[in-house]
Amino acid sequence: MYENINLITAIITPFDEANEIDYSALKKVIDYLLSHGTQGLVIAGTTGESPTLTHTEKLALTQYIADYVGDKVLLIANAGTNNTAESVKNARELSAITHIDGILAVTPYYNKPSQSGMIAHFTAIADASNKPVMLYNIPGRSAVGLTVDSVVKLAQHKNINAIKETTSAEFIGAEIEHTQAENFAVYTGEDAQTLAAYAQGGAGTISVASHLYGKEMTDLFAAMNTNNWREAGRIQRYLTPRMNALFAFPSPSPVKAKLSEKGLVKNIARLPILPLTEQEKKTLDGLLETNS
Repeated sequence: MYENINLITAIITPFDEANEIDYSALKKVIDYLLSHGTQGLVIAGTTGESPTLTHTEKLALTQYIADYVGDKVLLIANAGTNNTAESVKNARELSAITHIDGILAVTPYYNKPSQSGMIAHFTAIADASNKPVMLYNIPGRSAVGLTVDSVVKLAQHKNINAIKETTSAEFIGAEIEHTQAENFAVYTGEDAQTLAAYAQGGAGTISVASHLYGKEMTDLFAAMNTNNWREAGRIQRYLTPRMNALFAFPSPSPVKAKLSEKGLVKNIARLPILPLTEQEKKTLDGLLETNS
Protein backbone atom coordinates (compact mmCIF):
# COMPACT_ATOMS: atom_id res chain seq x y z
CA MET A 1 0.00 0.00 0.00
CA TYR A 2 2.76 2.45 0.91
CA GLU A 3 5.38 1.20 -1.54
CA ASN A 4 7.12 4.15 -3.23
CA ILE A 5 4.84 6.63 -1.44
CA ASN A 6 7.37 8.99 0.11
CA LEU A 7 5.62 12.36 0.38
CA ILE A 8 2.20 12.58 2.01
CA THR A 9 0.74 16.00 2.84
CA ALA A 10 -1.37 16.58 5.95
CA ILE A 11 -3.63 18.96 4.05
CA ILE A 12 -5.03 22.14 5.55
CA THR A 13 -8.77 22.82 5.71
CA PRO A 14 -9.54 26.20 4.10
CA PHE A 15 -12.31 28.36 5.58
CA ASP A 16 -14.26 31.28 4.14
CA GLU A 17 -15.37 34.55 5.78
CA ALA A 18 -18.38 32.78 7.29
CA ASN A 19 -15.97 30.29 8.92
CA GLU A 20 -17.34 27.46 6.77
CA ILE A 21 -15.22 24.99 4.81
CA ASP A 22 -14.17 26.71 1.57
CA TYR A 23 -14.45 23.91 -0.98
CA SER A 24 -13.45 26.06 -3.96
CA ALA A 25 -10.20 26.95 -2.17
CA LEU A 26 -9.72 23.32 -1.15
CA LYS A 27 -9.81 22.29 -4.81
CA LYS A 28 -7.09 24.84 -5.59
CA VAL A 29 -4.93 23.57 -2.74
CA ILE A 30 -5.31 19.95 -3.84
CA ASP A 31 -4.41 20.81 -7.44
CA TYR A 32 -1.39 22.78 -6.24
CA LEU A 33 -0.16 19.98 -3.98
CA LEU A 34 -0.56 17.26 -6.59
CA SER A 35 1.32 19.37 -9.15
CA HIS A 36 4.21 19.79 -6.69
CA GLY A 37 4.93 16.19 -5.81
CA THR A 38 2.40 15.17 -3.16
CA GLN A 39 1.70 11.43 -3.41
CA GLY A 40 -0.91 11.18 -0.68
CA LEU A 41 -3.16 13.25 1.56
CA VAL A 42 -4.07 12.99 5.23
CA ILE A 43 -7.55 14.47 5.57
CA ALA A 44 -8.72 16.36 8.67
CA GLY A 45 -5.58 15.76 10.68
CA THR A 46 -3.93 18.19 13.08
CA THR A 47 -2.94 20.47 10.20
CA GLY A 48 -6.50 20.21 8.92
CA GLU A 49 -7.72 21.66 12.24
CA SER A 50 -9.56 18.46 13.10
CA PRO A 51 -10.36 19.50 16.70
CA THR A 52 -12.56 22.32 15.41
CA LEU A 53 -14.37 20.32 12.71
CA THR A 54 -17.73 18.78 13.51
CA HIS A 55 -18.41 15.13 12.77
CA THR A 56 -20.62 16.14 9.87
CA GLU A 57 -17.93 18.42 8.47
CA LYS A 58 -15.29 15.69 8.68
CA LEU A 59 -17.48 13.28 6.75
CA ALA A 60 -18.34 15.89 4.13
CA LEU A 61 -14.72 17.01 3.79
CA THR A 62 -13.50 13.45 3.39
CA GLN A 63 -16.22 12.62 0.87
CA TYR A 64 -15.44 15.73 -1.17
CA ILE A 65 -11.71 15.03 -1.35
CA ALA A 66 -12.29 11.36 -2.15
CA ASP A 67 -14.69 12.26 -4.96
CA TYR A 68 -12.38 14.94 -6.35
CA VAL A 69 -9.09 13.05 -6.12
CA GLY A 70 -10.31 9.53 -6.82
CA ASP A 71 -7.41 7.14 -7.19
CA LYS A 72 -4.83 9.76 -8.20
CA VAL A 73 -3.03 9.61 -4.86
CA LEU A 74 -3.23 7.76 -1.56
CA LEU A 75 -5.96 9.07 0.77
CA ILE A 76 -5.90 8.65 4.55
CA ALA A 77 -8.87 9.82 6.62
CA ASN A 78 -8.40 10.83 10.24
CA ALA A 79 -10.79 8.93 12.54
CA GLY A 80 -8.95 9.25 15.84
CA THR A 81 -10.18 10.97 18.99
CA ASN A 82 -9.61 10.37 22.70
CA ASN A 83 -12.96 8.55 22.84
CA THR A 84 -12.59 4.94 21.69
CA ALA A 85 -16.27 4.42 20.88
CA GLU A 86 -16.36 7.62 18.82
CA SER A 87 -13.13 6.68 17.03
CA VAL A 88 -14.56 3.25 16.19
CA LYS A 89 -17.69 4.88 14.76
CA ASN A 90 -15.57 7.32 12.74
CA ALA A 91 -13.40 4.51 11.42
CA ARG A 92 -16.42 2.52 10.23
CA GLU A 93 -17.96 5.52 8.46
CA LEU A 94 -14.81 6.97 6.94
CA SER A 95 -13.39 3.65 5.77
CA ALA A 96 -16.62 2.98 3.87
CA ILE A 97 -16.04 6.00 1.61
CA THR A 98 -14.92 5.02 -1.88
CA HIS A 99 -11.28 5.91 -2.68
CA ILE A 100 -10.25 6.18 0.98
CA ASP A 101 -7.20 3.93 1.34
CA GLY A 102 -6.46 4.11 5.04
CA ILE A 103 -7.50 5.42 8.45
CA LEU A 104 -5.38 7.54 10.80
CA ALA A 105 -5.82 7.20 14.57
CA VAL A 106 -3.97 9.30 17.15
CA THR A 107 -2.78 8.36 20.62
CA PRO A 108 -5.66 9.31 22.97
CA TYR A 109 -5.04 12.83 24.22
CA TYR A 110 -5.91 14.27 27.64
CA ASN A 111 -7.12 10.93 29.11
CA LYS A 112 -3.52 9.75 29.65
CA PRO A 113 -4.22 5.99 29.28
CA SER A 114 -1.69 3.24 29.99
CA GLN A 115 0.14 1.34 27.27
CA SER A 116 -2.40 -1.47 27.64
CA GLY A 117 -5.21 1.04 27.30
CA MET A 118 -3.74 2.50 24.13
CA ILE A 119 -3.19 -0.96 22.65
CA ALA A 120 -6.84 -1.81 23.36
CA HIS A 121 -7.92 1.54 21.88
CA PHE A 122 -6.07 1.03 18.60
CA THR A 123 -7.09 -2.61 18.40
CA ALA A 124 -10.77 -1.65 18.65
CA ILE A 125 -10.35 0.90 15.84
CA ALA A 126 -8.47 -1.56 13.62
CA ASP A 127 -11.08 -4.25 14.22
CA ALA A 128 -13.84 -1.86 13.12
CA SER A 129 -12.18 -0.31 10.09
CA ASN A 130 -12.70 -1.57 6.56
CA LYS A 131 -9.33 -0.08 5.60
CA PRO A 132 -5.85 -0.44 7.11
CA VAL A 133 -5.05 1.76 10.09
CA MET A 134 -2.07 4.09 10.50
CA LEU A 135 -1.12 4.82 14.10
CA TYR A 136 -0.29 8.42 14.99
CA ASN A 137 2.15 8.78 17.86
CA ILE A 138 2.49 12.39 18.98
CA PRO A 139 3.18 12.62 22.73
CA GLY A 140 3.97 16.32 22.45
CA ARG A 141 0.29 16.97 21.82
CA SER A 142 -1.38 13.98 23.46
CA ALA A 143 0.57 13.88 26.77
CA VAL A 144 1.10 10.12 26.35
CA GLY A 145 2.89 8.17 23.66
CA LEU A 146 3.27 4.61 22.49
CA THR A 147 6.48 2.81 23.41
CA VAL A 148 8.44 0.91 20.78
CA ASP A 149 7.24 -2.35 22.36
CA SER A 150 3.62 -1.24 22.02
CA VAL A 151 4.12 -0.24 18.39
CA VAL A 152 5.71 -3.63 17.67
CA LYS A 153 2.75 -5.40 19.26
CA LEU A 154 0.20 -3.34 17.33
CA ALA A 155 2.12 -3.88 14.07
CA GLN A 156 1.22 -7.55 14.35
CA HIS A 157 -2.48 -6.73 13.94
CA LYS A 158 -3.58 -7.68 10.43
CA ASN A 159 -5.27 -4.30 9.92
CA ILE A 160 -2.55 -1.99 11.27
CA ASN A 161 0.15 -1.36 8.69
CA ALA A 162 1.81 2.00 9.38
CA ILE A 163 2.64 4.74 11.86
CA LYS A 164 3.10 8.48 11.71
CA GLU A 165 5.83 9.01 14.28
CA THR A 166 6.61 12.43 15.74
CA THR A 167 9.22 11.74 18.37
CA SER A 168 12.93 11.27 17.64
CA ALA A 169 15.01 9.81 14.84
CA GLU A 170 16.32 7.29 17.39
CA PHE A 171 12.76 6.17 18.21
CA ILE A 172 11.95 5.89 14.51
CA GLY A 173 15.04 3.77 13.94
CA ALA A 174 14.01 1.37 16.70
CA GLU A 175 10.51 1.05 15.25
CA ILE A 176 11.89 0.30 11.80
CA GLU A 177 14.32 -2.25 13.20
CA HIS A 178 11.66 -4.18 15.10
CA THR A 179 8.76 -4.06 12.64
CA GLN A 180 10.49 -4.97 9.39
CA ALA A 181 9.08 -8.49 9.43
CA GLU A 182 5.55 -7.09 9.65
CA ASN A 183 5.84 -5.06 6.41
CA PHE A 184 5.04 -2.03 8.53
CA ALA A 185 5.54 1.48 7.10
CA VAL A 186 7.14 4.05 9.40
CA TYR A 187 6.63 7.69 8.41
CA THR A 188 8.07 10.65 10.24
CA GLY A 189 5.61 13.41 11.05
CA GLU A 190 8.47 15.87 11.60
CA ASP A 191 9.53 17.52 8.34
CA ALA A 192 13.03 18.28 9.58
CA GLN A 193 13.60 14.55 10.22
CA THR A 194 12.96 13.61 6.58
CA LEU A 195 16.53 12.67 5.68
CA ALA A 196 17.33 11.01 9.01
CA ALA A 197 14.15 8.90 9.02
CA TYR A 198 14.36 7.85 5.38
CA ALA A 199 18.06 6.98 5.58
CA GLN A 200 17.24 4.50 8.35
CA GLY A 201 14.66 2.75 6.21
CA GLY A 202 11.57 4.84 6.84
CA ALA A 203 8.80 5.06 4.26
CA GLY A 204 8.77 8.85 3.98
CA THR A 205 7.28 11.96 5.54
CA ILE A 206 3.76 13.07 6.40
CA SER A 207 4.41 16.72 5.82
CA VAL A 208 3.22 20.22 6.55
CA ALA A 209 6.07 21.92 4.69
CA SER A 210 5.05 20.24 1.43
CA HIS A 211 2.30 22.85 1.14
CA LEU A 212 5.10 25.28 0.25
CA TYR A 213 8.15 23.14 -0.53
CA GLY A 214 6.72 20.13 -2.32
CA LYS A 215 9.15 20.35 -5.25
CA GLU A 216 12.16 20.60 -2.97
CA MET A 217 10.98 17.67 -0.87
CA THR A 218 10.36 15.62 -4.00
CA ASP A 219 13.91 16.44 -5.10
CA LEU A 220 15.15 15.37 -1.66
CA PHE A 221 13.53 11.95 -1.96
CA ALA A 222 14.80 11.62 -5.54
CA ALA A 223 18.34 12.31 -4.36
CA MET A 224 18.06 9.73 -1.58
CA ASN A 225 16.51 7.15 -3.90
CA THR A 226 19.51 7.49 -6.24
CA ASN A 227 22.05 7.40 -3.38
CA ASN A 228 23.07 11.00 -4.02
CA TRP A 229 23.50 11.70 -0.32
CA ARG A 230 25.55 14.88 -0.73
CA GLU A 231 22.71 16.44 -2.71
CA ALA A 232 20.18 15.08 -0.25
CA GLY A 233 22.11 16.68 2.59
CA ARG A 234 22.26 19.99 0.76
CA ILE A 235 18.50 20.01 0.18
CA GLN A 236 17.74 19.01 3.78
CA ARG A 237 20.02 21.76 5.08
CA TYR A 238 18.17 24.27 2.89
CA LEU A 239 14.78 23.03 4.03
CA THR A 240 15.33 22.52 7.74
CA PRO A 241 15.22 26.18 8.90
CA ARG A 242 12.23 26.78 6.64
CA MET A 243 10.44 23.70 7.94
CA ASN A 244 11.05 24.84 11.50
CA ALA A 245 9.85 28.35 10.67
CA LEU A 246 6.43 26.97 9.75
CA PHE A 247 6.00 26.11 13.44
CA ALA A 248 7.21 29.44 14.82
CA PHE A 249 3.52 30.22 15.33
CA PRO A 250 0.67 27.79 16.02
CA SER A 251 0.17 25.56 12.99
CA PRO A 252 -1.41 25.75 10.44
CA SER A 253 -1.50 29.56 10.60
CA PRO A 254 1.94 30.04 8.98
CA VAL A 255 1.09 27.74 6.05
CA LYS A 256 -2.30 29.36 5.60
CA ALA A 257 -0.71 32.81 5.57
CA LYS A 258 1.72 31.84 2.82
CA LEU A 259 -0.94 30.03 0.77
CA SER A 260 -3.11 33.13 1.11
CA GLU A 261 -0.32 35.17 -0.47
CA LYS A 262 -0.40 32.74 -3.40
CA GLY A 263 -4.13 33.37 -3.79
CA LEU A 264 -5.07 29.80 -2.94
CA VAL A 265 -6.90 30.29 0.39
CA LYS A 266 -8.10 33.01 2.70
CA ASN A 267 -5.97 33.75 5.75
CA ILE A 268 -8.55 32.29 8.12
CA ALA A 269 -8.25 29.73 10.92
CA ARG A 270 -10.74 28.56 13.49
CA LEU A 271 -10.39 29.49 17.14
CA PRO A 272 -8.48 28.81 19.26
CA ILE A 273 -5.99 29.13 16.37
CA LEU A 274 -5.64 32.71 15.13
CA PRO A 275 -4.49 33.82 11.67
CA LEU A 276 -1.12 35.54 11.59
CA THR A 277 -1.05 39.29 12.08
CA GLU A 278 0.84 41.52 9.65
CA GLN A 279 3.76 41.71 12.07
CA GLU A 280 3.78 37.94 12.51
CA LYS A 281 3.78 37.53 8.72
CA LYS A 282 6.88 39.76 8.53
CA THR A 283 8.56 37.68 11.22
CA LEU A 284 7.69 34.48 9.36
CA ASP A 285 9.02 35.87 6.09
CA GLY A 286 12.28 36.72 7.80
CA LEU A 287 12.59 33.16 9.12
CA LEU A 288 11.77 31.64 5.75
CA GLU A 289 14.50 33.72 4.14
CA THR A 290 17.15 32.34 6.52
CA ASN A 291 20.35 31.52 4.65
CA SER A 292 18.82 32.61 1.33
